[in-house]
Amino acid sequence: MKTSTSVKPVLALTLGDTNGIGPEILAKAMERLASTLPCPVIVFGSLSILESMRQFAPKMPALYKLESLDAFDPERDGVPVYEAGCIPPPLRPGTLDAQAGKCAATWIEAATKAALAGQIQGMVTCPVNKEGMLLSGCPHPGHTPMLAALTGVSECHMSLFSDQMRIVHITAHLSMADAVKAVTLDRVLCAINAGYATMRRLGFDAPRIAVAGLNPHAGEAGAFGLEEVEEIAPAVEAACEQGIRCAGPVAPDTVFQRMYAGEYDLVVAMYHDQGHIPFKLVGRDEGVHATLGLPFIRTSPDHGTAFDIAGKGEAQAGSMCAAVELAAQWMLQYPENKT
Repeated sequence: MKTSTSVKPVLALTLGDTNGIGPEILAKAMERLASTLPCPVIVFGSLSILESMRQFAPKMPALYKLESLDAFDPERDGVPVYEAGCIPPPLRPGTLDAQAGKCAATWIEAATKAALAGQIQGMVTCPVNKEGMLLSGCPHPGHTPMLAALTGVSECHMSLFSDQMRIVHITAHLSMADAVKAVTLDRVLCAINAGYATMRRLGFDAPRIAVAGLNPHAGEAGAFGLEEVEEIAPAVEAACEQGIRCAGPVAPDTVFQRMYAGEYDLVVAMYHDQGHIPFKLVGRDEGVHATLGLPFIRTSPDHGTAFDIAGKGEAQAGSMCAAVELAAQWMLQYPENKT
């Protein structure tokens, strides 16, 4: 990779499942952000498939094939596409395809290796189909567990960000039975610390963090479950002893509205849907998913492959644009890239 006099960090954009809306929203995002993106990008994906999306984004910047990451020149005009030796199947929008899943996984792995080697400093991932990835032989059902395995990180956290809502989950894709078992003091405290560090990086001097309860009414002092008493409250107390402004456990049916109204800056959620449902109700079009705890920055739009509208030109790129802008903001403000 050639050295740039600008010393700007490089952002990877992975194409995701080619039969979903990933190629379309990426093309639209590049068209919209072409004149404002403050750092160079490399697309990890298929040049031909991304080029075919020009029908939906006619002003997308010119693309060119990047044969090797070592040949990347950030001063060259146009957007480089690195295919990582993966040839996707013919485009069939809305179709589950194991080979498409394999390519999605290959591009994620290639971008991760580039990040660990210092060739890129951040990653924005287009949606993947979890079933497609598993059908391809990939052992990981989605980005978060795959990135954790590839980087050797034992604990990373799914999080959601918008202007008025910021949510960190203590776990990601677990069954409800397993998610309840995972509510432990150590996990809750780890998520509080990850959220606190991220909010500090976003410019909050003393972020106000609320920790949601698991049970109705936050357990009612043990009447509806003991997780709040035995695990969540002790984690909140430990965080406060560290100097973090932290409240909880707060009743989960009110805590997200209270954040939205401005009382809290961030909420720690106890399981996937507890955080995702309120967030997608109010912030879906502009919301961003981020994985905290990785050795590099990673964001993504907060929606899936949307097979039902793939190939129709109907996909909205707002969340993808927000994901790119947030990743670029973090990369430029904090070049050490510790998330």
